Amino acid sequence: MCSRRTTPETIDAYPFQIHDLDVFDDEMLHHLLSSPAFDVPGLAWSMQDGAAPAFVERVRAQLPAERLPMFEQALHQPISTVCRERARRRLLKALFWDLTYWKTPELYEELTEGERLHPELLRQLQSEIQDRVVLDAGAGTGRATFACLRHGARQVYAVEPSPGLRHLLECKCQQDPLGERVRCLAGRFDALPLADKSVDIALSCSAFTADDEQGGEPGLAELRRVTRDGGKILILAPRMVDLPWFQGRGFQHVSFPADGSVIQFRSFEAAVRCARHFYAHNRAMLDYILSRRCSAVPCSIVGVKPLNDYCWLQVTGKDG
Repeated sequence: MCSRRTTPETIDAYPFQIHDLDVFDDEMLHHLLSSPAFDVPGLAWSMQDGAAPAFVERVRAQLPAERLPMFEQALHQPISTVCRERARRRLLKALFWDLTYWKTPELYEELTEGERLHPELLRQLQSEIQDRVVLDAGAGTGRATFACLRHGARQVYAVEPSPGLRHLLECKCQQDPLGERVRCLAGRFDALPLADKSVDIALSCSAFTADDEQGGEPGLAELRRVTRDGGKILILAPRMVDLPWFQGRGFQHVSFPADGSVIQFRSFEAAVRCARHFYAHNRAMLDYILSRRCSAVPCSIVGVKPLNDYCWLQVTGKDG
C-alpha cells in the first residue's frame, strides 16, 4: 500500500457510521479518546441523534477525566443538523483507517494482497534479515511478516493492535509451515510488548509515520528500546512527506526504480470492492477497472506510491 494512505474525501462512500466506533475494545477506545488530536466535541455532537445509551456510557467510562466535562457539554448543546452532519463527516474521515482495521479487516487484507513490496527491496534486505529475530510492528495481516520469513528470519514478533487483523494473521500462520516461527502479539507502536533489546531488526511496513498517533517520537523510542545494539530499525515504504522527519533523526533513505508498477488484486470483484471503499474519490480508478474488467491497476491510475523504498537506522548503545 502507499505508505499510510491519505483518507478518501468522499465520506458518503464510507461504510461506517458513528455506532461503528463500538467495535473498538476498551483499551483502543481509551487510546483514541485520550489523543489530543481527537475531536471530543465532534463525537458528542455526532452522538446526539440516537446513539445507543450503552455506547454513550462506554465513551464516558473511557474518556480521560479532564475531557469528560467537554464531552457532556457538547452532548447536550443545541446544534443544527448541518453542523452535526459536518462533525460526523470529520470524525469518520479521521477514523477511517482505524475503523477499516477493526470493522472490515477482510477488505483490508484484499487491499494489501495486491500491493506488493518491490522485489529488489526484499533482496537487498535479505542479508539483514537472515537468521535474525525480527519485530514487525503494525503487522496488519502479515505482508512483511511472511516476507521476512521467506527471506530467512529465524523468528518474527508480529505486533498488531487490531483483533480482526491479528486473527487473519494467526489463521495464515496456522496454514503455513513458516508460521511456526511467528509470535502474534497485541500492541501499539508506543507500547510494544517486548523486553528491552530483544530483537535484531525492528521494522514497520507502510504503517509507521511521523505523527505520534501512528508512531512518531513515542513509537521511535519504543523501536529503539527493543532493538539490540548494532541492530537496525527499518521503515518500509515511508510516506514521502515524512522523509525529512526520518532523515532528521539519522535515518538513511534507499529507493528502487518502479516504473510500470501495478496493484494486482486477487480478482475483478476484489478490485471493485477496494476501489469503492479505499479510493471513492478516484473515479478514474473505478472506471479503469470496470471498462477493462481487470484486476490489475497501474499505480499511476490509483495515485499511490509503489512500495519501492525504505529508511534505515542503526541502533547504538547511545540510543538507550
